[in-house]
Amino acid sequence: MVDETTTKNIAYAIFAISFFIMIYFITKQARENRLTSIDQHAPKIAGSDELLGGAKNPEQFDEPDDDALEQMAELLGEDEGLVWELKTVFFNF
Repeated sequence: MVDETTTKNIAYAIFAISFFIMIYFITKQARENRLTSIDQHAPKIAGSDELLGGAKNPEQFDEPDDDALEQMAELLGEDEGLVWELKTVFFNF
């Protein structure tokens, strides 16, 4: 029969080999995952991605409705009687 220490040494060798094989596959998968993640999350270059679709009814934006006109007047302060003046500034250099 085989000596007990020889059996232990063979078992340890098998465990060590399987451990290193496992480490190899884990690092290989981690490297692939990292490269995939870098590619997927890279900054987008303008024009490289195509946006599909558009407005369902683009004609609705041709003429503003009453609500939109009221909101614009409110933002500009016209409903409060504010008057915008255009001032020309000349610089003498």
